[in-house]
Amino acid sequence: MQSSADTKIVETVVTVLARILVLDNHQSSVGRSTELIGSLPGFDSHSVVAVMLELEEEFGIEFEDDEVSAELFASVGTLADFVASKIAD
Repeated sequence: MQSSADTKIVETVVTVLARILVLDNHQSSVGRSTELIGSLPGFDSHSVVAVMLELEEEFGIEFEDDEVSAELFASVGTLADFVASKIAD
């Protein structure tokens, strides 16, 4: 079971993705298990950078170069878990 803090992080990640990818009517179908790279239309290297910048701003975190990988952007859940780990540091 997710805590309310984890749920809030997932919701914020989804909101950021929706804003950058202009998901509009599809935002409600995006959740923790939604795959990102190769699955969400328009999610490319430019989107990755935009998402990272927005999440850094939103959560006051920093993505280090050696932390960025395809695995990090595998799904909404992997990205939200990363954000949660950065907040906990």
